Amino acid sequence: MSNDVVLEGLHPLKHALRFGASVSRAVAPDPGAVLALARELAPDVADRIAALLEQGEVREPFDVVAWARRPAPRELGDGPVVLLDGPRRLGNVGAAVRVAAAAGAGGVLVRGDADPWHPAAVRGAAGLQFALPVERVDAAPADRALVAVDPAGEPLGEIPAGAVLAFGAERHGLSAEIRDRADLTVGLPMRPGVSSLNLATAVAAVLYVVRLGPTRA
Repeated sequence: MSNDVVLEGLHPLKHALRFGASVSRAVAPDPGAVLALARELAPDVADRIAALLEQGEVREPFDVVAWARRPAPRELGDGPVVLLDGPRRLGNVGAAVRVAAAAGAGGVLVRGDADPWHPAAVRGAAGLQFALPVERVDAAPADRALVAVDPAGEPLGEIPAGAVLAFGAERHGLSAEIRDRADLTVGLPMRPGVSSLNLATAVAAVLYVVRLGPTRA
C-alpha cells in the first residue's frame, strides 16, 4: 500500500494542511489563480499553499493536485466511531468521512475492499481523512460496544458512549458477522414506503442524533 495520498482540488489540499498533513508537492496549470482562490477561501493556509505550488498540468476538472504523506494509524477518539461494512462506492465512503469529521466522531473504519484513502474517497471527503483516524480494518474493535444500524432495528435513542456504529453496504446492508456480533440494533424512523437512505445520509442523521441526544454510561 502506497504512503502517498493524492489530493485533487483546493478543498482537499486546504483541509490536509489544516489538519497536519505532510504535503510534499502541489501542481496547477495556473498557480496564480489557485493562490488567489486560496487567499479568499483559506487564508489560514494560503502562505503554505504558495510555498508548495508549481506550474504543471493536471487532469480536468481539477485546478490543483497535491501529494501528501498518509499518516500512521492513530488511536480512535472518545466519540462514536463509524464502521462502514463493505461499502461499494468510494464517493459514499468519502462523504461519510466528511460527515464524521464534522460531527466530531472518534474515527471511521472501513471493512471490505474499499480504500478510504483512495483519491476518489479523499475527494469525496474534501481531504478530511486527515482530521480524524481513518483506517481499513478486518473486524470491528473488540473493546467498544457495537451498534448495528438497520431499518428493522429499535428506534434510535440512547447508545453506549464511544460505541462503534456499523452501517451496511449500499445494496446488501450489514454483513451477518456484524449483525451477529452487535450488542444493539437501532434504526432511524422513516416514512412508510421508503426502504433506505443513502449511506452518507444515514451516517449524518445517526451521528447528529447521537451527538445531540443522551448516551448510556
